[in-house]
Amino acid sequence: MSLPTTQKAIIFEQHNGPLLYKDIPIPQPKPTEILINLKYSGVCHSDLHAYKGDWPEPTILPLIGGHEGAGIVVGVGSQVSNFKIGDYAGIKWLNKTCLSCEYCTLGEETCCENQDISGYTVSGSFQQYVVADAIQAAKIDPNVNLAEVAPVLCAGLTAYKALKKANLRQGQWCVIIGAGGGLGSFGVQYANAMGFRVIGVDSGDKKSLVLDELKAERFIDFTKTDDIVQDVVELTNGGAHGVINFSVSEIALNLGIKYVRPLGTVVIVGMPANSFAKSNVYEHVCKQFNLTASSVGTRQDTIEALDFFNRGLIKSQIVIAKLSELGKVYEQMERNEIQGRVVVDTYQ
Repeated sequence: MSLPTTQKAIIFEQHNGPLLYKDIPIPQPKPTEILINLKYSGVCHSDLHAYKGDWPEPTILPLIGGHEGAGIVVGVGSQVSNFKIGDYAGIKWLNKTCLSCEYCTLGEETCCENQDISGYTVSGSFQQYVVADAIQAAKIDPNVNLAEVAPVLCAGLTAYKALKKANLRQGQWCVIIGAGGGLGSFGVQYANAMGFRVIGVDSGDKKSLVLDELKAERFIDFTKTDDIVQDVVELTNGGAHGVINFSVSEIALNLGIKYVRPLGTVVIVGMPANSFAKSNVYEHVCKQFNLTASSVGTRQDTIEALDFFNRGLIKSQIVIAKLSELGKVYEQMERNEIQGRVVVDTYQ
């Protein structure tokens, strides 16, 4: 297959600096890597944090962000046996893991001590061609829409893993904080598909999306209630069995801790910069609830999350934008104007 020598990409050389839409060389895969011709990439709030540089762990610079890209394999390293030219493949947050540390051998590679992160420590998916480790790259069904599956590789996967960590049973109450956002919109759908009763928490302009399209059982507009803790306790007859915080609001997170049920679980996913989870020790001990956190999913979680999508149980709530206009997407993100997920077309 004859490939071009250059491609379009969005790159920044310093945090909060210009987002440069420019021609760069196409990378070449190492023996254990594949080269993916990306067609679409979802835009995650983590990408905005990488651009701003406001998380404790430093990024590489210059940096091509992005970590939920979907496309077609156009190059295969000499040691790769699980992909071939023409396969559909995806790049995830975890670009590569060592497979030999304590966490990898336990099947918890999200905590790998030597991981490479797409769009953070290695170049990501805001480009037309990207290399990915063949072990961590996602296998995508060739019959799916690449624009719709792209956000599943991070937003969907992250939402699914968080719900697994909540350890809920069918019929139990699950509150999704930030239900109308990129992660929350998947969280509501996965929670429904897993048999939970779902309360979506968000602002009123997202009520129709959360109730009518995502099919949450109840919706709470946090801008209209005087006491969200009391609202949840009354709706659930005692508090939610599971609370998943996908928002980037420290206030929302800490209110969620207050309305979890005794023996329930709060899962922290959204990471507002410089924030803290606060739990009153007396209440924590008396209620005996679990306070845990979740980042992204493992390879097995990826297989499971994609299976829900392949069977039509999960649909991506997407708006397609141009890669060249990524800066405008970031501005909308900061103003909390985005419903669902923005997916950029890498060829525009």
